[in-house]
This record gives sequence, structure tokens and C-alpha cells, in this order.
Amino acid sequence: HVQLVESGGGSVQAGGSLTLSCVVSAYTYSKRCVGWLRQAPGKEREAVASIRSGGGRYYADSVEGRTTISQDSAKNTVYLQMDNLKPEDTAMYYCAATQLFRAEPRILLRPSAYTHWGQGTQVTVS
Repeated sequence: HVQLVESGGGSVQAGGSLTLSCVVSAYTYSKRCVGWLRQAPGKEREAVASIRSGGGRYYADSVEGRTTISQDSAKNTVYLQMDNLKPEDTAMYYCAATQLFRAEPRILLRPSAYTHWGQGTQVTVS
């Protein structure tokens, strides 16, 4: 049973930073991708960033340059560091996993690529 648990959300002023964490447990496949996605009220869910277990990283245009996705394989944890946060970054942030290890980046930046999801952590920027 795959389980993803997010943490690190909260309220922050515009221009501030947050680091989200996602612990991926019981994932038996070494080759996988983990993504961070978000959904604001009244909007569709969108991908923010994705990372392959081998290390490739991909970002949505809306966050590139101020967001870093990283992983600690020993801890089965994926991080999303967000800097220079803007009010439009306010959303529920979800961690999700997929076995589409060889998928092109444009696929990994689609919510439909992911099969296992966490419960989400709220980020509010004011």
C-alpha cells in the first residue's frame, strides 16, 4: 500500500519562503517519479514540479526560477522549496507518485500522470 504524507504548509507573507516535505512509504518500485501539484479554489489542479528517482527535475513555467524540488532517497522524502512566494501560489499542495519513470517531462507535468496521491498541505500567501 503506497502512502504519501505531506507536511510543511502554512501561511506566509508575499516574498517569503516555505519548504514542503513528502514522505513516500511502502513504494516497492525503485524507478518512479514524484510530483508536487496544487489546486487553488475554483481552479483546476496543476503540476508544479516533478523529480525522477534517478534525479531529473522538471518545473512548471509559473514557478521555475523560484522553486526547487529535491529528494533524500535514504529517507524516502521529496522536498519542494518555494521562494519569493506570491499570493497566486496560494493553494492546496499535493504530493503524488507515478511509475511512468521514462515519461517525457511534459507528461510528468500533468496531474493525469499520477496514480498515488497524498492528502495535501495548505499554503496561503498574503
